[in-house]
Amino acid sequence: MFPILLILFIVVPIIEIGLFIQVGGFLGVWPTIALVLITAMVGASLVRSQGIRTLLNVQSRLQKGQLPAQQILEGVLLAVAGVLLLTPGFMTDALGMVVLLPIPRAMLAKYLMARVVVKGAGAFSNRQFNSFDDSQGPFTHQDPTQGDTFEGEYERKDDDDNHHHRLK
Repeated sequence: MFPILLILFIVVPIIEIGLFIQVGGFLGVWPTIALVLITAMVGASLVRSQGIRTLLNVQSRLQKGQLPAQQILEGVLLAVAGVLLLTPGFMTDALGMVVLLPIPRAMLAKYLMARVVVKGAGAFSNRQFNSFDDSQGPFTHQDPTQGDTFEGEYERKDDDDNHHHRLK
């Protein structure tokens, strides 16, 4: 992981500097600076509107009793897009815009979710959960020997049981 981060912190700024020189030589200094500021403002505005739409999607899925895993991951990707768009540079702006678009963002989220395995703890350890499948209810697990049933115990307590008051 460290070598990847090291390369990113060295390669990305070098590419951005080269792009600044090329665009600045073509457009001039002030138009280049204006372009960077405009992309940051437009990007921030788009991240905000897409973020609100994603939040509404999350709430809708929660109300339906579904786990909005993809929408949550898309929200994280929107935050990444926001950071990329606010970072001065043309390459980071282009990457941020691609992540900001709904279709590429959804495809990236699905790809990332396919690579993630969520394991429960405690009573559910050793069972893998596939909570990303929208056709299933929330927190359903994929254990071929157990089916789609959770076992558990519960106890219902009324308020009267918790507050014993005697009148004298």
